[in-house]
Amino acid sequence: MSKKVQNSGLDDRRRDQNGEIRRKNGNTRIDTLRETYGPGFAPDVRGDMHLDTLLDRAGANSLSDYLKGRK
Repeated sequence: MSKKVQNSGLDDRRRDQNGEIRRKNGNTRIDTLRETYGPGFAPDVRGDMHLDTLLDRAGANSLSDYLKGRK
């Protein structure tokens, strides 16, 4: 049996076996996301806030939606 190779996705994330890119966990802290997206990511919130809280406040459904809305 051959093992299915998972291709790299956006931001070095991997695709699940069904082909979907794994989502960031809602418990991810903003200061952790700043390591990936830079110090200017969500500059108006504290670093210990969780991603779910940021998305709720911004009215975004996902991190991708949040990033698109901030451009």
